[in-house]
Amino acid sequence: IFADQLVAPFFVCEGDNVREPIASMPGHARLSADLVSEEVAILAGLGVRAVLLFGVPAVKDGQGSGAWADEGPVPAAIRSIRRVTPAMSVWADVCLCEYTDHGHCGLLDGHGVDVDVDVDNDATLPLLAKVALAYARAGADVIAPSDMMDGRVAAIREALDDDGFKDRVIVSYAVKYASAFYGPFREAAGSAPRQGDRRGYQMDPRNAREALREARADVAEGADMIIVKPGLPYLDVIRMVRDAVDVPIAAYQVSGEYSMIHAAAEKGWIDLDRAMFETTLALRRAGADLVISYFARDLAIALRRSEGPA
Repeated sequence: IFADQLVAPFFVCEGDNVREPIASMPGHARLSADLVSEEVAILAGLGVRAVLLFGVPAVKDGQGSGAWADEGPVPAAIRSIRRVTPAMSVWADVCLCEYTDHGHCGLLDGHGVDVDVDVDNDATLPLLAKVALAYARAGADVIAPSDMMDGRVAAIREALDDDGFKDRVIVSYAVKYASAFYGPFREAAGSAPRQGDRRGYQMDPRNAREALREARADVAEGADMIIVKPGLPYLDVIRMVRDAVDVPIAAYQVSGEYSMIHAAAEKGWIDLDRAMFETTLALRRAGADLVISYFARDLAIALRRSEGPA
């Protein structure tokens, strides 16, 4: 493991000098854009070269319109990071779940006013493209759609190209399972569905071959990199996808994995540092070129202390 193989996620909230600790994710907090840029500067000094931003808006609606607001939390954080640490690769997650009042990743049938939880895939695509453009205009290097709508990579690529952003990288959450390990994230982002669940558009954990279809389809639509999420429960899938596509692979060690390790360490059942390294190594060994991890800062500090890769 090297520090520059890590991607550090952040939850960005509105306001200035805001730090709201996340109870289920020890060591993490919702941060305003100014504090995010300070943390990113520290990571840069430790050798981390990429960060991934999630927005936590103050107001939500049925369409998730805060996601493409020019003054929203993610564009504000992108601009702040650009001023403080211009060399950092800034990834912006593209999804509506943090911004919708119903908590789903796309428009519901009836454009968010119907109680039905069926998500309207095709009606969601133009909105995702609007979000991608807002982040690209703010200065994001990487657009990372995580919504799992069919065709969204093609829609985003077309929108970016038409607006003069042909150089922007698309890192697609092509392989995202309907997992039990997202709970702490949903607390942090306030994105738990009010009704129903996301199994209608996220992947069935029993199905590994679907991962290959999804990954190949997104690469064909223009994805430059593929994310497999979660990480540890899907090591076999990481390897399958690694062998099936010719673009880089990122594994996302998700919030539940991070919090589970912390909880066991707090009980004295495992050694936190050893588990942190061992699980990250497992993801790399399975075939991940990059690891998105809430351990990124701690890993980078430990790597600096050891003066070499793990």
